[in-house]
Amino acid sequence: MEELLFLAHRIPFPPNKGDKVRSYHLMRYLTQHYRVHLGAFVDDPDDWKHADVLRDMCAEVHLIPLARRRATLRSATGLLTRKPLTLPYYHDAGMARWVDDLLGRRPVHASFVFSSAMGQYVEHHDGIRRVVDFVDVDSDKWRQYAVKCRGLKRLVYAREADCLLRYERHLASIADVSFFVSRDEADLFRSLSPDQQGKVDHFNQSVDTRHFARDSASISPYADHRKVIVFTGAMDYWPNADAVTWFARDVFPAVRKAHEDAMFFIVGSRPTDEVKRLATLPGVHVTGRVEDIRPYLWHAAVAVAPLRIARGVQTKVLEAMAAGTPTVVTSGALEGIGAIPGKHVLLADTAGQFSLAVDKLLRESIPALSVHARELVECEHEWENNLERVLHALQGVDHMHSVSSEGEHSDRIAAGMAEDR
Repeated sequence: MEELLFLAHRIPFPPNKGDKVRSYHLMRYLTQHYRVHLGAFVDDPDDWKHADVLRDMCAEVHLIPLARRRATLRSATGLLTRKPLTLPYYHDAGMARWVDDLLGRRPVHASFVFSSAMGQYVEHHDGIRRVVDFVDVDSDKWRQYAVKCRGLKRLVYAREADCLLRYERHLASIADVSFFVSRDEADLFRSLSPDQQGKVDHFNQSVDTRHFARDSASISPYADHRKVIVFTGAMDYWPNADAVTWFARDVFPAVRKAHEDAMFFIVGSRPTDEVKRLATLPGVHVTGRVEDIRPYLWHAAVAVAPLRIARGVQTKVLEAMAAGTPTVVTSGALEGIGAIPGKHVLLADTAGQFSLAVDKLLRESIPALSVHARELVECEHEWENNLERVLHALQGVDHMHSVSSEGEHSDRIAAGMAEDR
């Protein structure tokens, strides 16, 4: 069995947040075809207890703690160069030594780099095949941040957008294949880096539909409350914090006025102080980390994804759809999923639209919405249907053939959706 270097900016287990869901399923799939050597950072001390799970899966595992405060200070050194701050944030001499040593003593066939920040460890190793999963066009996310901010933050974020795009283009130029989370995201990068068009591909963000299938024996975490609205996601992530703050303050009061027993549950780890303060509002609950988000989805009346800053495909939306929970989303949160508003989800971009959509779902049951949503996820966003093209890229199989074939498949799906309209 050939050997593979797999680098990730965050330990790919447990799969309890968007990027870790993707990296875990990728790595698990690749261990079926390669002896995988994993190098990753651990930014949550609670994740160290899962290291043995990864050691059972991989030939070799090298994990390094990432202290966020220290990494933030280290990233400031990037201001003295033309480098994006992201690179020094994830730079570690120990990781570099391990990668160099591994490639020197093992017959590694190829490297799979998960997120652009880890590309720095294989830049000078041009003797092996290099495949990068950028996931999102992160530089565009920083551009969105800059638009939302003022003063010094705006300047720093705008600089990061420019510098990171320059690095993304560089990394794509030396990679054999660059993957993104959706066709839309890949098309955006092609427009920003036209010289790399022939080496840019995508595979859909997916979800384990069997894992999220509704369990009728599950016990509700909501006591006697029936009109529960839920948001799931890591709550130290700015777009998520912005989303729940906007919903709690600008949308939920109108919902609460029409449904005085309505509850809004914010479910996710590491809530910021701003998010914690939302629990002082009537009907708002902030749970912090939970062991299993599925019961929170299964027993909620409505799932919401009110993201105003969004980049790529939102795993939280796929999970809610797979769980069969009626879902209301903004346009940004729907990107790359291909759901039809009114058939698979309800779409709302203003506070008024959002409160009306939630009110509609609290007043009337629309079972077809949940059925169609799960069917779409099973068809387009199941891991088993999406990962073969990654294997082809690592093996040097012409990935453009798979792009064409998938395009034809997506066109047929789109045509079917048009007929449904």
